[in-house]
Amino acid sequence: MPDLVTSLPTLLLWAVIGYLLGSIPFGILLTRMLGLGDLRKVGSGNIGATNVLRTGNKKAAAATLLLDGIKGAVAVLLARAFAGEDAAQVAGLMAFVGHCFPVWLSFKGGKGVATFLGVLLALVWPVGLACCGTWLLMAFWQRISSLAALTAAASSSIWAVVLTDGQSFVLCVLLTILIFIRHAENIRRLRAGTEPKIGQK
Repeated sequence: MPDLVTSLPTLLLWAVIGYLLGSIPFGILLTRMLGLGDLRKVGSGNIGATNVLRTGNKKAAAATLLLDGIKGAVAVLLARAFAGEDAAQVAGLMAFVGHCFPVWLSFKGGKGVATFLGVLLALVWPVGLACCGTWLLMAFWQRISSLAALTAAASSSIWAVVLTDGQSFVLCVLLTILIFIRHAENIRRLRAGTEPKIGQK
């Protein structure tokens, strides 16, 4: 059994590393590099791939989606390699938090869906793949990104139980709660029938 005195500082270290990795605002960086303006003044003002798509640049949106997922995966993989599975889960959670509440943007970040998927793919890939499949099915069916994200998040804890030994169940529940909180406005629009479809400005 690891010594709690040394393991707690290690977990805290990887929490900070995970947060810093997650807080890299790739959507804003890419849109500025490509001369697409300030992403926070486009569409919903969100810094994620869905809002980047509203600039009309599909390649930038795809790159944002990929990079936001990769930063979550990198946080998990680095923590696992250097400090073990508990640190990997902490780093993954904090990478998600970093994306949603980045210190560089006055804690006003994205909604974390791509980072959520990247974390799960690196942490427990069967659950990550199942969530990606759930997102894709709902996105193709309803053409509403937020609904696909909420469905994928809600299914994650179920997939964690069905496909694995349930080790990631608690993390999935925490991430799901955070995703629903971050999508509060989307949920209101979904209930009102005014939520925009994918690609709609």
